[in-house]
Amino acid sequence: MSPLNPASIPLALYAHFPWCVRKCPYCDFNSHTHSGELPESAYVSQLIGDLSAELARVPERRISSVFFGGGTPSLISGRELARFLDALRASGQLEDDAEITLEANPGTVERQYFADYVTAGVNRFSLGVQSFNDHALTALGRIHNGDDVYRAWDLLQQLNVQRINIDLMHGLPEQTPAGALDDLHKALALDPGHLSWYQLTIEPNTVFYRQQPTLPSEDALTEIEIEGQAVLAEHGYVQYEISAYAKSGHDCRHNQTYWTFGDYLGVGAGAHGKITGPDGIWRTQRTRMPEHYLSAIDFGRKAQLIERSDLPFEYMLNALRLKQGTDHALFSSRTGLSQQILEPMHSELVRKGLMQPDRHALSDRGWWFYNDVAGAFLTT
Repeated sequence: MSPLNPASIPLALYAHFPWCVRKCPYCDFNSHTHSGELPESAYVSQLIGDLSAELARVPERRISSVFFGGGTPSLISGRELARFLDALRASGQLEDDAEITLEANPGTVERQYFADYVTAGVNRFSLGVQSFNDHALTALGRIHNGDDVYRAWDLLQQLNVQRINIDLMHGLPEQTPAGALDDLHKALALDPGHLSWYQLTIEPNTVFYRQQPTLPSEDALTEIEIEGQAVLAEHGYVQYEISAYAKSGHDCRHNQTYWTFGDYLGVGAGAHGKITGPDGIWRTQRTRMPEHYLSAIDFGRKAQLIERSDLPFEYMLNALRLKQGTDHALFSSRTGLSQQILEPMHSELVRKGLMQPDRHALSDRGWWFYNDVAGAFLTT
């Protein structure tokens, strides 16, 4: 195993805001419904302490992207968001041109909040649209309707926000291919720079898992996928990741760090992180419950070293999500392992027509079998 050079690995920051107005029946994220006044000041103070402790572990490194996820981060006031970002800037570890993204629910959009977000330094927004169809939105348990999406979009245009992602789902309960494509066309009519377009999946520990809705057939899902891909290509969107499409220059820098096995600090209730040190690569996690996080002196932080034998799978699980994959040299620089460890399995998957011969990338055929191909490296 070669020595790792953490300074050569990009570093991102993920900050989790755990509260929602209402929990969606398909959601398995760490989100908690909350009514009344949020303890946002106390929570941000705890976030700042958490951030300070994490930054002390990477003193010579600078953060190239920040992502506020949830839950519903657009419930937090611009004043408190600015307080967190000011603390980060004061550390001297934030790049001047950092990408700073905030997830926003169209049903929680308020002009002053969003103006304050932009003033605080947020330069990219991810709108959780999911659908433009009011019936579908009700079935998904969303608190917004189609008109709210357009109001949110218009506000971001008025604020001169240049980088916007639309989060859109397909394969919704009782959705037809025509309905899915209608949603896609409505999203494209807004001309976002980035589109996250992905199929609804039923996850354990969700309402939909216990009370499964009627979903489209496999044939219908395949039709949606094939026709939707063609529509996106016609409109100039390049699929650079399994569920991410972008126009030139609008790739999400933060997600690219994930998929290329970069590092990221995770702060906030239930947040996960990955940090490379001279002694190996560590996964971190915070306690999930907001009330526990707020009272924990150590923020409920746990850290676990990734075993050497697990690194090939961990790396491929991320890298193979990228349409172009990664070159062979990146595997060694991000894991400290020799590329030769992967060679027998890589050659076998190339022989089966599932991977490209000169890169760690899926072939056109392998693109349809991502889980199987990534899983093959569990035995490497």
